[in-house]
Formats: sequence, C-alpha cells, structure tokens
Amino acid sequence: MNLEDISPDLDTARFRFKMRDDFLGNLVYRILHGGLISAVLDTVGGAAVFMNIYKQVKGKPREVQVKRLSKNATIDLRVDYLRPGRGEEFIATGWILRSGNRVAVTRMELRNEAGDLIAVGTGCYSIGP
Repeated sequence: MNLEDISPDLDTARFRFKMRDDFLGNLVYRILHGGLISAVLDTVGGAAVFMNIYKQVKGKPREVQVKRLSKNATIDLRVDYLRPGRGEEFIATGWILRSGNRVAVTRMELRNEAGDLIAVGTGCYSIGP
C-alpha cells in the first residue's frame, strides 16, 4: 500500500497514502475499493496498539519487548463507509479507546486531502498477557 508513517507521537498512529489505479473499486468514478479502506483502517488501528504496547515495554529487556510486541492480532473490525473514497491523497488515523491486559480497542478514521471523512472503524485487538 506504500503507507507513509506521519504519526505525531506514540499516542496516535497516522499514515498517508496516495491514490493509485490499483486501489480503485470503481474505475469510472475513481473511488477507493472498500477492501482497501478496511485494510488501511485495520493497519492503522494495529499500529496504534503496537505503539501503545511499545510505550509500556520501552526500556525493558529485549525478550520482554519481543514477547509483548509479537502478540498483536485483530479480533474484530467494524468499518462504516460514510462517503465514496474520492481524492488524490488519504490520511488514516488511529488511537486507543481502551487497553487492558489482553484486549485493546481502537478508533480509526480515513480522510481525503480535503478533510472529508470517508470511513470510520472500531477495532478490537488481542494483545496477550
């Protein structure tokens, strides 16, 4: 997908990507494919979880870091498509709503370069003990 990481800090994951012909779901109207939107939202939600775990294990032994950071997996993903994915550049943002010992919940959004909200998502991720 060629996502560019533009995350401002470890609390917010943010990726930017440009429209490409192979991202199109509707060739005539040049609209992003829904599956791509879902994949991008899942990726940015997972990145928010990863960064949150990293904050917790930073400075700990490498084995502890690897063990915690390798247990990140999607449990559930909900995507609401709010408008057609038109634009030349898109920004996906994700942040933690709640993180426990085993599960983290994120909120994600996808906007185009004009700031139009294209889709929102809620992700539930397994983060292990």
